[in-house]
Amino acid sequence: MTAGAEGEELDCAVFLATELEGVKYWVRNVERKPTSFSLQTSTDRFYPDFICKMEDGRILVVEYKNSRDLDLPDNNEKRRLGALWELRSGGKGLFVMPRGRDFEEIRKKVRKS
Repeated sequence: MTAGAEGEELDCAVFLATELEGVKYWVRNVERKPTSFSLQTSTDRFYPDFICKMEDGRILVVEYKNSRDLDLPDNNEKRRLGALWELRSGGKGLFVMPRGRDFEEIRKKVRKS
């Protein structure tokens, strides 16, 4: 986890592990490992923070961003790439980038889709 964001990212992990309904299991997506999930950006690879296998078989991908960094240009690109990945998944993938500790946004994504 990145310096300064550990507490907030930890809160997100706790939410996924203990509060989000329908999670079969989840992992912290570690950057640049052979088994890591990534999406290609215009300049590099993007490794979302968490990957969840849902009980209904869907894959939930969560990229945590604190409120002040959410709208930076590179995060806008990540959000667009995640939305495109979700669209092309044929209903099997969900992508969400909640605003800070707005974990209800994650819950809404799982329920809505």
